[in-house]
Amino acid sequence: MELDRKTIRRLAGRAEEASRRCYAPYSRFAVGAAVLASSGRIYTGANIENASYPAGICAERSAVSRAVSCGERKILAVAISGGPAEGGRDFCPPCGICRQVIREFCDPSSAKIILTRRVPGKGRAELAVYTLEELLPQSFGPDSLVGI
Repeated sequence: MELDRKTIRRLAGRAEEASRRCYAPYSRFAVGAAVLASSGRIYTGANIENASYPAGICAERSAVSRAVSCGERKILAVAISGGPAEGGRDFCPPCGICRQVIREFCDPSSAKIILTRRVPGKGRAELAVYTLEELLPQSFGPDSLVGI
């Protein structure tokens, strides 16, 4: 599925909004994600840190968990916005675990990963769009288990 520019911008905006709701008192690295499900609904999530570091959750997994908890099973796109709380925002690609979790619920050759960053002095965000396959080549997914 091809996403139009309006949908891509809307997802990026929702990810940026979600980043403002993160809980990141330790790293001060705020990340938000917006998942577009095949139903057309958008689910957001933010990173949530914990004093016991491994207990935290990334924004992408937070948003995917929310979508799946609401009955969604197919992801078309994920937008991610994040960076240090003090500014200096750069593109924030999903970590390896998040890429694998997204992979569980999408077609990696068509699912879009939209990275967004604010550029100082500009009113709009810059975007970079990839397929999940570009970020997670030779992936392992549900279809890898057929016949077991």
